[in-house]
Parts: sequence; structure tokens; C-alpha cells
Amino acid sequence: PRCRPRKISSPLAMYSKVALVGAMVGCASAFSPAALPSLARGSVARGPQMQAKSASVPFLNKPAKLDGSLVGDVGFDPLGISTLGDMKFLREAEIKHGRVAMLATTGAIVQDLYKFPGVSKVIGDAKMIGAHDKFISEAHAGNQQAFAMHQIIFWVGFLELVTMPALFETLNGGSRAPGDFMFDPLGMGKKDIKSMSLKEIKNGRLAMIGISGIVHHYFITGKGPIELITGQ
Repeated sequence: PRCRPRKISSPLAMYSKVALVGAMVGCASAFSPAALPSLARGSVARGPQMQAKSASVPFLNKPAKLDGSLVGDVGFDPLGISTLGDMKFLREAEIKHGRVAMLATTGAIVQDLYKFPGVSKVIGDAKMIGAHDKFISEAHAGNQQAFAMHQIIFWVGFLELVTMPALFETLNGGSRAPGDFMFDPLGMGKKDIKSMSLKEIKNGRLAMIGISGIVHHYFITGKGPIELITGQ
């Protein structure tokens, strides 16, 4: 006689079907996409935020110390100079360098247009870096009039020393603004101090670039700025 297959009891068949369905669901879930993160307000607030970009150089991150509180701050610091020290000290240095550059640029232009009496007797037609070298060489040769260059260096150093207490006041949390020496004989800052401060910063920055170009042009051509433009 043939052997007939034995029927599985009902409870065992039910358990087998449940196990099979569970295994199929487990395998299918392995290929299903991950659940999307919750967009609840709390999770968004705790998530990572993009760092703000510089207003002047959009592809660079905004410098942390350049928060817009300083006059003329447009977030431009590609070399990271703002990270090197106190922002008040750096602003003081920028203002001083800008003022010196404005004087230097003015002097470089004037010397092409006007000769002060007595200067030609000491340095001849020398100008720019050549005038500096001529003053020094003439002074070493014993020309008393050529010591004007030494006097300039002395008085500039003296002014730096006597203004150091003002800088310390600023760095120690005083009310003095960087670059403020209470020197305004023409009263230009009495009407709109913020506007005039912004103009000073912008003109100082432009002058620093300008005098750098003037000096390098002199190294190459031996001519002052007006001579270079006119070709004379």
C-alpha cells in the first residue's frame, strides 16, 4: 500500500505560516528606504546650522570678530588678521597706518608739482626713496641741513611714546575710541562723527594701497606719480 503524507496539525501549520510571513517581512524591510528625519521644530533648532558668509567675500566664512560693530566693517579679512589680537588694537593700528599713508600719498604727489625752497640745495632732484637715501648720505657726509630726516624719525617716535597711555586706556576698557586723540582743529567730526569716521577709514585704506603702488612704480621707473602719468 502507498504511504500517504501525514497532515500537519492545525496549530503547527498556523505557527509555520506566521514564521514564514515574519521572515518575508524582515527580508523586505532590509531593502526599504530609511525613515526620514523628523521635521519638528525642536529637532530643527537642535540641528547643525550653516556659518554665515562674509558680505564682501561671499565664498568665505564671516570672520567671528567682525560683527559689524566697527565703522567700515564689511567682513573682509581673507588673511585672518582679526584673529591675531585685540580688535581695538588692530583698529588703532589700521587708523594710524591709514593716516600716515594719506600724508605720504599727498607728499608723493606734491613733490612732483612743487619744490620747497632750500630742498634742492640739499638733495637736488631726488624724490621718494631717493630723497630718503640722499638725506641720509648727506647727513653722514656732515651736511647739517640733511639732518631733517633724523628729526622726522625722532619726532615720529616721540609722538608714538606720548600717545601710548591713550592706547592703554582703550585696551583696558576705557571709553576712548581707537584712534581718538582729541585732535580736530577744523571741527570736521562735530557734525556727523560716524560719517566722518567711515570716510577716514575708507580714504586711509585707499591711501595705503595708493602709496604702495606709488613706491613700487618708483622702484621700476624712478618717477613720481605725476611724472608717471604725464610721461615727463
